[in-house]
Amino acid sequence: MTRKDEIRQAYKELGKAHGFYDGMMTGTTVMGRLVDRAVWHMNRDDILEYQARALEAIPADFAGKLLEVPVGTGVISLPFFRTLKKADITCLDYSAKMMESAQKRADELGINNVSFVQGDVGDLPFEDESFDAVVSLNGFHAFPDKEAAYRQTYRVLKKDGIFTGCFYAAEANRKTDRIIQSLYVRTGFFTPPFETVDSLRSRLEKLYKQVTVSNVQSIVCFSCRGKKDL
Repeated sequence: MTRKDEIRQAYKELGKAHGFYDGMMTGTTVMGRLVDRAVWHMNRDDILEYQARALEAIPADFAGKLLEVPVGTGVISLPFFRTLKKADITCLDYSAKMMESAQKRADELGINNVSFVQGDVGDLPFEDESFDAVVSLNGFHAFPDKEAAYRQTYRVLKKDGIFTGCFYAAEANRKTDRIIQSLYVRTGFFTPPFETVDSLRSRLEKLYKQVTVSNVQSIVCFSCRGKKDL
């Protein structure tokens, strides 16, 4: 079984939805599947694919310090984190309500190697080079100060660390772009400017030594290893 297959299996077994947001992120509820098809043009397999791509850079035997920002409700990350028995995991979110949901999920899953910290990705409360891996799932499209977020995630990552995740990218699907602009931006859920697949690859290659970028519809997945000296 490949690492991607292991991650997909973890989601199939543990990625249960607590509400509308979780159902949309996992494609496991009727309303969630309707949104995923109408907005993102994705089915359940597409969702599992992008989530697995976003996390497969973290090895199965990972035993270092890992930061996730933002954790949201934890519906994507926590089923995966349950497989990292030896890791020291910190989950950060600006929203206390989201973090409360994530902590409840961690308790339900019996995960005891995760701590939760409320904070801002634009001003992370950690020392330089504190983490062996930084994970960011579906967060950068919502961050109001994306430049600060890139600087801070780079700062707290160790020189040979892993930076990996996913988020919305513009210009991959015009129908999705129109909905994002007319609904998600207007309601404040997403905050421009947005990366494209190519602009993200160019940005990350300036910061990191090994960079992989791909997309599933309008979700861009990335993994980076090793920081370049700036």
